[in-house]
Amino acid sequence: METRIAILGIIVENMDSVSEVNELLHEYNKYIIGRMGMPYREKNVSVISIVMDAPNNVISAVSGKLGMLDGVSAKAVYSKK
Repeated sequence: METRIAILGIIVENMDSVSEVNELLHEYNKYIIGRMGMPYREKNVSVISIVMDAPNNVISAVSGKLGMLDGVSAKAVYSKK
């Protein structure tokens, strides 16, 4: 199956959802190339960037599942190739 490189941008505004975010990312860890997370304490949010190499449907599934969590926003940016 053909894969694409994508960046998932995740903002966690509800810290109670952090464990669910981590569980979901662990579930798809075979597609994750790298991860960078930064707590922004002044705004009480966490900002996470995930780089993935996966089929389109997997990237969409992860982004959609993250976005359904309480207080979590996620968007994917895809490579053109």
